[in-house]
Amino acid sequence: MSLASRLVGLFTVRLAIQTGITLVAVVLLALGGWYWYESRESRGHLALADALNLAFQAQGPGASAEAREKAVQALQSVMSDYPRLSALPQAAYQLGNLRYRAGEYGAARGAYEVALAKGATGTVRTLSALGIGYTWEAERAYDKALAAYEAAARNVGPADFLYEESLLDVARAQELGGKPSAALETYRRILKDVPAGRRSDEVRSLLAKLESRSGK
Repeated sequence: MSLASRLVGLFTVRLAIQTGITLVAVVLLALGGWYWYESRESRGHLALADALNLAFQAQGPGASAEAREKAVQALQSVMSDYPRLSALPQAAYQLGNLRYRAGEYGAARGAYEVALAKGATGTVRTLSALGIGYTWEAERAYDKALAAYEAAARNVGPADFLYEESLLDVARAQELGGKPSAALETYRRILKDVPAGRRSDEVRSLLAKLESRSGK
């Protein structure tokens, strides 16, 4: 065998060995990354569970401002320490609730917006969108509140338990914003879509009062 042939053979064997080592390294890195992610995700969920427990206590009757601030700090720590946590929207939503109860409407709105930006889905998404509306309504920015409520209502259907709630918020913002005719239509829409809803009696009462005032 010529020297050239031997060199080619050695090069081929070395390349195969290097390729094998590289593949093993890639697999090990992938497994390590998966383990690290799962471990960090688990730690994040445990931290969030503790923070949520503090948040629920802080929203209970007789809760002190100190308890609320402790819960706020715990939720903020979770969001800061675990920015990729799958349940981060839940942390942001609860932070928004605490800020809202404290009358910090701008901060509450920011937290609800973070929940949506981080991919909140289902009930958390709808409640966060409604929360944005509540902050605007508290600041008497009724047009902005209405826009937020309408955005929330577009993402739920009559079968959703938040559908009736969302449309009631829409109707209230329409009334407060000086749009009684639009509010009348919204109340009628609720009764048409969910005639046996949980708040149907309330809706009928609100509709009757508005019809009386509007003469319609």
